[in-house]
Amino acid sequence: MKQQEINKLSLEDLNSRLVDFKKQYANLKLTHKMAPIENPLRITSMRKVIARLSSELTKRSNQA
Repeated sequence: MKQQEINKLSLEDLNSRLVDFKKQYANLKLTHKMAPIENPLRITSMRKVIARLSSELTKRSNQA
């Protein structure tokens, strides 16, 4: 998910996407601990998306 896409989302969408990505991230980490996944770089990219979403939420809450 790119920053331009994140900027277009509403506040409710940001919150729901953040929760969804956090669940996926936890699932991915657990799966990777059990057996190595094909592309471990997905973990890194998922973490970066979560950080982007969190940053955007913080930015919007500070503006209000």
